[in-house]
Amino acid sequence: MTQRRTLDLITYAPALVGKDGRTVDVIHGMEKTLPGLRLEWRLSAGGRPIPLPQRDAWLVESIEDGEFPIVCNGDANHPMTVFGSENSGLFSPGGQPQFEVHAKMPLDEPVITAAAAVLEAVAEGARAFWGRATPDAAAVDIAYQTAPTLQGPPSPRRGLPALKLFHHIRSPEIPYYLGWLNYWSAAAAKAIGFPDPTRDTDLLSRARRTATGGWVVQLTDAPLDLDNPAHLDALKRAYERFPAIGGRSAP
Repeated sequence: MTQRRTLDLITYAPALVGKDGRTVDVIHGMEKTLPGLRLEWRLSAGGRPIPLPQRDAWLVESIEDGEFPIVCNGDANHPMTVFGSENSGLFSPGGQPQFEVHAKMPLDEPVITAAAAVLEAVAEGARAFWGRATPDAAAVDIAYQTAPTLQGPPSPRRGLPALKLFHHIRSPEIPYYLGWLNYWSAAAAKAIGFPDPTRDTDLLSRARRTATGGWVVQLTDAPLDLDNPAHLDALKRAYERFPAIGGRSAP
């Protein structure tokens, strides 16, 4: 059976505080940007969808230790899931815990068409510093940029640069890595030096400004495929353009 391809989305934001309404903002944002999407089910211990008639209230009450459980669209043939986790300050820049939103969606035409809007909605709903949406296959290669080996430092694939571990990056506004679609808050854009009108003409042609002054920046027209030499080159050029990403150097 052919493995289903997915678009993997993650955003990094300040930690949740109590029964934080940002959880609901994230879910509402996804539903508004993907026509017909209703994330009104939770999963049983065995993975069976269970309807949530009072989803928003349940979601807020379910926040525990800065996290919220998986909610989904209840469709096993076209699954979409989202959950929130807290990354300890021990593993985050500046020793500050972070709220991470993780979403997974089928990499199909409706999702590809709406992907930039979905990333923007999730990131701005979470009040994120930054985030990204990337096809799962490319995301695996990108993960090798930070994964330590038994011998020590990371050993990235495909000639991509090695990046610092998250807790070695000096501030939470600096993105840890790049993706196909990149959300940079106004603070993150400033931290990495984007935009520069003389150097970012190509990126700006595929960028959109957000309501809060952030940016959604798309590296390639089609979803990132690192088996495509042009896509791999685009990713490498973006790392060269933004040396602050991954904590490699100052912008």
